[in-house]
Amino acid sequence: MTKFAEITGWGKCLPPAVMTNDDLATFLETSDEWIVSRTGISERRVSHVGTSELATVAARNALAAADLDPNELDLIIVGTCTADELIPNVASKVQQNIGSKHAAAFDLNAACSSFLYAMHVATQGIKTGAHKKVLLIGAERLTRILDWTKRESAVLFGDGAGAMVLEASDEEVGLLASHISCDADARDVLSLDFGSSFDRFNFDGIMQFDFVGQEIFKRAVKGMSAAVDKVFQETGMTTDDIDALIPHQANKRLIDFLGKMCKVPSEKTVINIQNYGNTSSATLPIAFAEAADNGIIKPGDSIMSAVFGGGLTCGAGLIKWGQRVTPKRPNQMELPAGDKSALELIVPMHEATKKAWKNRGQ
Repeated sequence: MTKFAEITGWGKCLPPAVMTNDDLATFLETSDEWIVSRTGISERRVSHVGTSELATVAARNALAAADLDPNELDLIIVGTCTADELIPNVASKVQQNIGSKHAAAFDLNAACSSFLYAMHVATQGIKTGAHKKVLLIGAERLTRILDWTKRESAVLFGDGAGAMVLEASDEEVGLLASHISCDADARDVLSLDFGSSFDRFNFDGIMQFDFVGQEIFKRAVKGMSAAVDKVFQETGMTTDDIDALIPHQANKRLIDFLGKMCKVPSEKTVINIQNYGNTSSATLPIAFAEAADNGIIKPGDSIMSAVFGGGLTCGAGLIKWGQRVTPKRPNQMELPAGDKSALELIVPMHEATKKAWKNRGQ
């Protein structure tokens, strides 16, 4: 009998340090009005700890909501493009931190699409019987890799993590249909270059971040709406059957445009980008955790999700929520506060990057 991958736990981790648009305007040529009108973002979080610590707190919250012993997990997947180190992976650190002894663990990098990609992979594993209890995490510390002298990209991103627990179930719930793809011909319009061209002996601290906004917007709308259409075709469902749209939180204008193209009314669309900016792979699980905790998700709801990220990766999925919408145990664990404000964390990076660009003669 085919199994389904029920969402039994959910949680998030948001760093306590908040950077507002007015804070950004103290060292960038920008304003609150400029940022809000173009992105919908009012503030974002800046982490004082690494990606694995963000992921660990989110994981513990999701496990608490599911009331699941970490030793019952047989797989941990962390979606991230900002790992603390190249080797070993973030997932193994989370496994160590939560005391999970028997799980396989790996990272998945599909940029902002990573969490839905991971959900797609994990669900297939549960359906085939290869796995029974899976921990999924999306975690990013993007503020450490941004070029803080570049207004167009610096204002967009923030740090955070979200997590879900998936468990095998006989009920027809969880990710019921999904479509993922990659528009590789345009992979260079969104890239961070410190891979094959990274010279460790002459590195000056500048990681080249290419972000062609208009091209990304155009391809994102096209890619996500096409993925949503394919999921609708596979399931035979329509927008009338959808209780909520929970998309990747990249840009409010993009979310609004996607809603119109998919004919999902604004009141059914979950948007929290104003509070956190784009947290890449973490946006989807954070949005789901908040929607569940705030009573937006109801028992048995049908939810459409759509994602888009570097690569250019893309995807959509139809998720059927189960009957439980409250955590079995409290899932609001938070990071302890750091000793620096968001500005105190970011301004030194801005000054160092500005100096590096000057040394390059630019």
